[in-house]
Amino acid sequence: MLSKLPDIGTTIFTVMSRRARELDALNLGQGFPDYDIDPQLTALVAAAMSAGHNQYAPMEGLPALRERIAGKLAASYGISVDADSEVTVTLGATEAIFSAIQAVISPGDEAIAFDPAYDSYEPAVRLAGGRCVRLPLAQPGFRYDWERVAAALTARTRLLLFNSPHNPACTTASAADLEALAQLAAARDLLVLSDEVYDHVVFDGARHHSVLQHPQLARRSFAVFSFGKTLHATGLRVGYCVAAAPLTRELRKVHQFNTFSISHPLQHAIAGYLDAQPRCGEALAGFFQAKRDRLRAALAHSGFSLPPAQGTYFQLLDYGAFARDDDLAFAERLLTEARVATIPLSPFYAQPQRLTFLRLCIAKRDATLDEAAARLNDFATRLGRAGA
Repeated sequence: MLSKLPDIGTTIFTVMSRRARELDALNLGQGFPDYDIDPQLTALVAAAMSAGHNQYAPMEGLPALRERIAGKLAASYGISVDADSEVTVTLGATEAIFSAIQAVISPGDEAIAFDPAYDSYEPAVRLAGGRCVRLPLAQPGFRYDWERVAAALTARTRLLLFNSPHNPACTTASAADLEALAQLAAARDLLVLSDEVYDHVVFDGARHHSVLQHPQLARRSFAVFSFGKTLHATGLRVGYCVAAAPLTRELRKVHQFNTFSISHPLQHAIAGYLDAQPRCGEALAGFFQAKRDRLRAALAHSGFSLPPAQGTYFQLLDYGAFARDDDLAFAERLLTEARVATIPLSPFYAQPQRLTFLRLCIAKRDATLDEAAARLNDFATRLGRAGA
């Protein structure tokens, strides 16, 4: 059979999680919490099912939930969106990204993504018949090079795939980055897909800059968010996309023939939870910054370098002081010798860079982080004695 994606295999997340189970390793690879969700949310899910909300939800999303989303955006960012015409509930952020790309990319179009790019972006572009142009973020610090972006634009460029807070680089975009993005998009009449699923997880007193806050970007952007991240429950698979009405109409044309509608009881439960906890996202930055700082402190004398994550619930670990192995090989060593699963960054590049970074998930119990740090410290000590 002729494959539409002949070079695409199993995602690195699935591979590393499977290996972690096989080796009974601590899984700091795939990004999911290992602690319980709020019991109030659990009760609300059960109540919604008991109340009979078990059939199809409206295609565009439960009206009550879309109203709560609009209220959340107003409270968090001071912006006004129309819940009926500009908010769509999706099967997690991944479906929102996929459906938005299918809605606007036609055969021969180009979309620009920034490496290390989340692994669902390019396949979605290719399945739409487009070409994904991959530009590496500049080192040090995984920063945007807007002159290089401008030089990469062609008559075929249709879409810019933007991500902040950035997974897996753990960086955040500045207001100046959004201004540069807006100028390029306006000058060439480009659309923007902004992956903002970690919007509440920004550290050290900084604030998230959303495309929805920028007047020029708001009218030409799809902004994608995830309740799985906000509510510590990745298995909910409930996300949403916010876009101007003309873009939302195109998104929904794809969405209705993709997933059609999203879990009805979960939408009722999340709407009820946002009623009870309207500012639930505000605690996330402090919650995850404490975990980031705990892990960094525990590894401060290990020899590994951990540049402080600016956002997301991940943290990069730089092993360059010990080895120049490629990151896939070093991640395998950590799995087999330290029994800690991580995520290498090279699978997120079209042309892998010689970087010595691995991504660690900090959305774990403190006991998990402490045990992982103990194993990494012990491994680092053994590496040091053996000369790596």
